[in-house]
Order: sequence, then C-alpha cells, then structure tokens
Amino acid sequence: MNIAIVGFATEGRVSYGYFSKRGDSVTVCDADETISLDDEIQSQLGKTYLENLDRFDVIVRSAGIHPGVILEKNPTVTAKITTAVNEFLRICPTRNVIGVTGTKGKGTTSTLITKMLEAAGKNVSLGGNIGRSPLEFVNDIRADDWVVLELSSFQLHDIAHSPHIATCLMVVPEHLNWHKDMVDYTTAKTRLFMHQKSDDVAIYYAENKISKDIVSHGSGQKIPYYAPPGACVESNAITISGRQICKTNELKLLGAHNWQNACAAVTTVWQALQPATPQEIDAVIAAARDVLITFAGLPHRIELVRNSNGITYYNDSFATGLHATLAAIQAIPEQKVLVVGGFDRMLPLDYFCKYIAEHEAAFRTILVIGQSGPRLAKALDQAGAKRIVLDTKSTTMPEIVAAATALAKPGDAVLLSPGFASYDMFKNFEERGDQYKKAVAEL
Repeated sequence: MNIAIVGFATEGRVSYGYFSKRGDSVTVCDADETISLDDEIQSQLGKTYLENLDRFDVIVRSAGIHPGVILEKNPTVTAKITTAVNEFLRICPTRNVIGVTGTKGKGTTSTLITKMLEAAGKNVSLGGNIGRSPLEFVNDIRADDWVVLELSSFQLHDIAHSPHIATCLMVVPEHLNWHKDMVDYTTAKTRLFMHQKSDDVAIYYAENKISKDIVSHGSGQKIPYYAPPGACVESNAITISGRQICKTNELKLLGAHNWQNACAAVTTVWQALQPATPQEIDAVIAAARDVLITFAGLPHRIELVRNSNGITYYNDSFATGLHATLAAIQAIPEQKVLVVGGFDRMLPLDYFCKYIAEHEAAFRTILVIGQSGPRLAKALDQAGAKRIVLDTKSTTMPEIVAAATALAKPGDAVLLSPGFASYDMFKNFEERGDQYKKAVAEL
C-alpha cells in the first residue's frame, strides 16, 4: 500500500517503522523541512507537506495533527485518515485491551492498572499517550497478554474501534484550542466507547455527569467507580465488593483526587480479571493493595523535590489545567507559596479564583507568572483574593524559584502547579518540571 505518515516526531517515526517493515511504500510528510532523513526515505517536507495527499491509500496522522488541517487541503480523504492507535486496535492479536481516557489522571490510572495486572501475574504492555506508540510493540503481543492504553482526545478523535474494557475518568473543559468546543472534545472521548459490544465493559466516574454521558454512547456493560459495584471509599478505605484493599492513609499517592484514580484502577482490574473463587478474589485484592501502598506516582505529578532550609518544594508541572491545580492545593497540607500561570488558552477562571479567595488562609502567597499572569491576577483580585504577587519580570525557572523562595518561610511548601500549558516559556510540561527540579536542587 501507499502510505503517508503526517508528522514525524516520536509517534510518526514509530508508525514509519511499522509500515515500512510491513512492506508498504511510505512517505514522510512534515512541516519541518530540516528534519534529518536517510536518503532512501521518501518525503514531502516544508510548506507543501499536506498537498496532494489524495494520492495515498492510507494517511496516518500523528495524534497532535488535527484531521481538519489535512482535510482543508485534501477534502476527499476523510476515509483514508487513520492513527497509530486506530491501526493498533484494528489488528491487535489479543482481546485483552484496556483504554483509559479522561481529562486528568489518565497516566496515573493507566500505570496503576498496569502494575496491578503485573502483580497478578499477567504480561502487560503500557502505551498510548503515556509515551510508547502501541505500534512499537504490537508484533510482540500474544493472545493471553494484556494491553493498557492511555488515550487523549487527540488520539480518539477519529478512531473506528473500541477496546474490550474502556474507562472514563473525570472530564472537564480542556484542549479547547484544538477542539472547536466542549461538545467536540467530549465527542472525541465517546469514540472510545462507541464501538463496544454488549460483552465489553464501560467504566465511568460516578460523580462526573460528563463521564457517565460519554460511556452511554456504546453497548458495553456500564460499571461506575467511586460507587458500588465499583471500587469506592468507605470508612477511609478503598473497598470493592465488600472487601477492604487499603486505608486511604496507606496510599503513597498524595491527594484525595488520587483516591479516585485508585478506585478507577481497582474497578478496571476487577472487571478485567473477574475473580470468582475466594482464592482468586484474595489474589486480586493482594495485587491491588501491593501497588497502592508502594506506588508513589509519576514524575511531575505532585512530586516531592526536596526540603531546603525548612521549605518543601513540590513539582506539579503536569497540571496544565486549573482543576488539576486545585487537586494539588488540596493534597498539600502546609502553608503554600503557589506558583501558577503559563500559556493562556483563555479558559474560564472563575471557579478557581473563587476557591482561592475562599481558602486564602492556606496560602502564604499566590505567585502568578507567565502569559496568563495579568488576566489571572486580575481575576483573582476581582474574586477578593489579596495574597497575590504578579511576577512579570521572571523569565527563567531559576528566577521563578528564587522569587517563590523569597516569599516562603520555614515550614511552608513551594508548589509549582501552573494550571496552564507550558508553551509560553517551555517546550512542554516535562521541560518545565525538569527545569524547576534543577533550579530547586541548586538552591
């Protein structure tokens, strides 16, 4: 077949390797005309990278490239567009595939599910938005293996296949610079469930109406979490089917929002393994407990960096939305210097500012930075918050850390939880978090 790979970053390179090894004729299409390619690789680079794509049999878009960009130049190719995730779901040699979506918590929940299945003795591959394209390992999967995929709305936007088990976490407005509106965003999420059959499973967050609505678009059996029969919190313990897994204060993960992630993971694994006998139930409970009391979290998620001169520093650079920032605030008990702000997608601020104003005693200072700084500082002021410092001078992370440290006192926590994307000052949230950790280490 004649294949176009549109976008040649990490995912595109894996897609190229998969299709070329399969024997297809593959052309790399990318806006960057300076990328380094071997001489034998066919390419279409630079300003014309999207032109005449109708000549290809299949167009594999990298997740971050909106299909509308392709269709604008090639209006007749809708049926030809696919993604690495869609291709994986089409050809995967095992039925044992779990997909996890939502706005926040996908990476943590997917990792918990993977570790719990491994603790139960299963061979598991983890991929998707968390870092590995599933086409990287599809040829290594056996029929009795398990696959866990963390899936963003970018990856779900045009998929035509659903996994056997699909889990939807809390959904709130996000990525509205990529999606045309909230309906478009949630519609992308529904595609994870849309093609499920009656013997599949659709798991949703019981306390989030949007999550429940999203899973209703397929025929899979609907199972809530954070409410029976899924895992829930009872008497300060994570429980399922009348069995206690662990106390909430035994969790290594910080914050009540991670109770939700833990319950989502336990519910998903319970549905995956379907324990029936007392011995099977005991084994699943033990596997889940072992993971929940030992797993301390992924990088850049309320990550403890160090304590210096009585001040504790936390890196929550993954918080690219203000709902995530609120979760981090509630997870840290100390008086806080909150570092917040970044690339402004012009999302609503009112709910965040109202919370800050009503709980201002929890903060030493709110240090507002980045492109969003002036708008956020104004909104905080209008909500009645007083402990605001708008920093328009700090343009590097060492300067930001120095400014936050100067505002803190011994016993305080400096919490980088930006609540906005990183693109005004950094390449991505990882670079932002890594630079924060480096600056803190050098204090």
